[in-house]
Amino acid sequence: MYRNQLKSLKKCCNIDFVKGCYCTKKLIKEYDIKKLRNIGILAHIDAGKTTTTERMLFYSGTISRMGEVHHGNTVTDFMEQERDRGITIRSAAVTFPWKKNQFNLIDTPGHIDFTMEVEQTLNVLDGAIIVLDGSAGVEAQTHTVWRQSDKYNIPRIVFVNKMDRQDADLEMCCKSIESKLGTDVIALQLPLRQDNKLIGLVDLLTLEKNIWDATSKVTCESLSEKSDGALWTLANEARLKIIDKVSEYDDDLANKIIESESLSSVNTVDIVKGIRKIVLERKAVPVLCGSAYKNIGIQPLMDGVVLYLPSPNERNKQFRCFEDGLCARVFKILHDKQRGPLVFCRVYSGQVERGQKFYNIHQKINEQSNKLLIAYADDYEEIGSLNNGNIAVLTGLKNTITGDILTNSATSAQRAQKKLAASNGENLFDLSASIPEPVFFCSIEPPSLAYQTGLELALAELQREDPSLRVTHDHETGQTVLAGMGELHLEIIKDRILKEYKIDADLGPLQIAYCEAPMRKIGGDVNVQTQVGNSKHSVGINISLIPVDRDDGKGVIRLDKSPDAASLLAAVFPKNMAAVHRGIEVGLSHGPKVGAPITNLQVVLHSLVVGRGTSETMVSAAATQCIQKLINESGSTVLEPIMHLEVVCPEEYLSGVMADLTKRRAIIQNVSIRGSNKMVTCETPLSELMQYSTTLRTITSGTGVFNMEFIEYRIMSEMDEEKAIESVRGF
Repeated sequence: MYRNQLKSLKKCCNIDFVKGCYCTKKLIKEYDIKKLRNIGILAHIDAGKTTTTERMLFYSGTISRMGEVHHGNTVTDFMEQERDRGITIRSAAVTFPWKKNQFNLIDTPGHIDFTMEVEQTLNVLDGAIIVLDGSAGVEAQTHTVWRQSDKYNIPRIVFVNKMDRQDADLEMCCKSIESKLGTDVIALQLPLRQDNKLIGLVDLLTLEKNIWDATSKVTCESLSEKSDGALWTLANEARLKIIDKVSEYDDDLANKIIESESLSSVNTVDIVKGIRKIVLERKAVPVLCGSAYKNIGIQPLMDGVVLYLPSPNERNKQFRCFEDGLCARVFKILHDKQRGPLVFCRVYSGQVERGQKFYNIHQKINEQSNKLLIAYADDYEEIGSLNNGNIAVLTGLKNTITGDILTNSATSAQRAQKKLAASNGENLFDLSASIPEPVFFCSIEPPSLAYQTGLELALAELQREDPSLRVTHDHETGQTVLAGMGELHLEIIKDRILKEYKIDADLGPLQIAYCEAPMRKIGGDVNVQTQVGNSKHSVGINISLIPVDRDDGKGVIRLDKSPDAASLLAAVFPKNMAAVHRGIEVGLSHGPKVGAPITNLQVVLHSLVVGRGTSETMVSAAATQCIQKLINESGSTVLEPIMHLEVVCPEEYLSGVMADLTKRRAIIQNVSIRGSNKMVTCETPLSELMQYSTTLRTITSGTGVFNMEFIEYRIMSEMDEEKAIESVRGF
């Protein structure tokens, strides 16, 4: 009965409820924008994101054979490092059809070291699938990707994977979502088991059993009270709970329930529309389940994407200020040996054409593209044009970086900016992905001077691809320094330099990336007068340093807004103001105690007087000199990175793990149960976790596992600070 009600959804959602595999391949440009879904798959490491993506590609007809992560032959894990390690390192975009709709899907990494890949991807998504391990529920990285999704207001659905495992528990996963992520859940399916094996799912909206056989074909059977008994009763009760939950958020459905005076008489179409409305408003998340590895539940998941996640025209209203003109945001850059830099961008309005000329709004430059491509992981198809709502890959752009916005011309940008300002909309021209602070650094050197230029080119390209990789030059030691998100991050960078650029670079020992912060508010000025040849250079600058608890994301450098200061600063040439910014950045790059970057402060510029003929270099030098003088007078304190640590081990090893963590200055927050194991959650300084994996294996006889995530930089005690200074300086 309920299944027949869903037939009316075909017109509005373009879904055709057909058993098994269904594929309608079409050219990209033929799809209406309402039939597009730009989605990402997000999860903790090893939850099954790549396996789920592989099954989607197979059932859409895009590939003829399913690959496996452990075999190293999946479509989206195409890097050699990914296939060697069995993890996703770089986000990969694939385009495929599903039941008269088109999916632009991005498979993202789950390891915390590559969280920047997730951050860049979220910038351009319209919806997301959060994948959970059915035996673990919400894990550490799940928290991170959920928080990142909240930042970009992304509607989500949850797929509880690995339900074929004996310890999988759908109810536990739903409770962990509610308690740990703080959102209501709407479970739309129940696992169907026979002889303790997962054979299918119960669809609570249609009250049907979907059973997958050995060939992955689906058989649908309606539940009946006579043949299914307890299962029929359980499914009906669960369906009523869904209706009750949806009616809490959807007034239209609540009114229909009041009119009919019965929950059981509610039309299934109304329930689906109510769930979709809830998802778009991010008031609750629908939960689907299955086992990607056993090929169970993937087709209903793809149907759920079409039914519940938004199309491009339902989001991104702030980009409508461009009207019919082009607006595209760059979210990823790769370097291809044959094609050069590949620039991935999401088209928000207008149309992209092959060989088009672009205006880069952020950098205020014109760029000429060559080819226009569509991505299928590491394979690309060249096309002539691409419409609004799609993901394009451009070649030939030499200066564009992640976060830049491309449009037709400077005139189009100015027109859009005026329209946006008139409507008091969000300033999309300043939006960019937040780059996380690195927590490890090490030196890198070429095997000989003959490779120095090649290494510099390799690092420049890798840094353009991955903004979380920091490459700096230490003027004291003359070394090139790499800073990254973790040991694995830097190990992958070294491996890529060797295999992609054929340079056997040497990495120095890993060191903790400390920071320094000023201890008190202070102000002062510097006056520089010098003669270089026949030129006289003079600079007068007045600056204040103000300690703050943390960076507010609006930049470190501020201008004094008082009337007297504002009038003086208004007369400064833009080139001299830019020179001051460069000088301040250099001054903040090295602190007096451990040579770490200075953070947790605001720099307020009160006045700048530049003599006629003074070079910009001299202005920058004066700003640097002033900053360093003030920091030395203020004094600084060392900040260390603090990690959120989760340790899972059998109960018999718990006391040993707890004792070891106490020695590592850990603050224990919670000890909970995960299946048959215990899970310890704590906050621990990163410096105490070096080589922790070896220690944990020893304590737990190889049965313990852990994961960690950066939280914040925190002030150290005097004793710990002395140890940190000694470890960095060697004395």
